[in-house]
Amino acid sequence: MTSQQQVHPERQKRVSTALTFFTVAATITGIFLVILVIRMILEYIVGMEMPDWATLVAQAHGLAYMVYLLSILNLAPKARWSVGKWFTTALAGVIPFFSFWMEIKRRNEVKQMFQLS
Repeated sequence: MTSQQQVHPERQKRVSTALTFFTVAATITGIFLVILVIRMILEYIVGMEMPDWATLVAQAHGLAYMVYLLSILNLAPKARWSVGKWFTTALAGVIPFFSFWMEIKRRNEVKQMFQLS
């Protein structure tokens, strides 16, 4: 689909909804990932003893990552992503700071392709 073609409003709505779900899931996953990395640095490099509730951060990231994967499975077919885009976007949810960059990149691509405001 080229950017000159007009996108049907109903399709724009479906893609926009999927993109919003993806953006929220990616942001939450990225935040938990950064918290997890900070926790690991404090525990393993600094040697700081972490309280028991800190282990819940890893579990929360795992749950957020599963929701993130669901958001990709929702958005990717609607946006007609290639397998490479699916894979790199899914991988971004487990690499610190790459997740934020990838979310911004994919959001801008989809907005431009589907003429979303």
